[in-house]
Amino acid sequence: MVIRHAKLQDMDAMLSLFANARKFMAEKGNPNQWWGGYPTRELLESDIAKEQLYVCEEANHIYAAFVMAVGEDPTYQVIEGAWKNDLPYVTLHRIASTGEKRGMVDEIVRWAFSQHANVRGDTHELNLPMRNAFVRNGFAYCGTIWVDDGTPRMAFHKVK
Repeated sequence: MVIRHAKLQDMDAMLSLFANARKFMAEKGNPNQWWGGYPTRELLESDIAKEQLYVCEEANHIYAAFVMAVGEDPTYQVIEGAWKNDLPYVTLHRIASTGEKRGMVDEIVRWAFSQHANVRGDTHELNLPMRNAFVRNGFAYCGTIWVDDGTPRMAFHKVK
């Protein structure tokens, strides 16, 4: 498995992958986290331009995509709870998989920690698969943050 920066040529595969992820979340009892076609093509294009969108690829097939954003996340400035530390960090966002290959979140987390020793993430309360993935991969639950639309998210943090 190769993890690389996403390119505009990957857009159709990523749009399909995120549509699949929205369907999966709805089937697992979380229909509202990525409602309305989130993430949009425009957001993905912006992520590509910022060089923070990545894909997991094997044999020219994309199995997963995610954002690893470097630097302070504005939605993480206020937390009901406490982060493990205040050191520079990266944030994992928009993790999605085609569902064709198991263990993609674990692969993404391993790779993220090979790049940075301080990683944060968040998920919707109803996103049990992602919550379980954070815990399985050694993240600590730190409290609640609120995203741009004002809805709460469960915040997780892992430090090497």
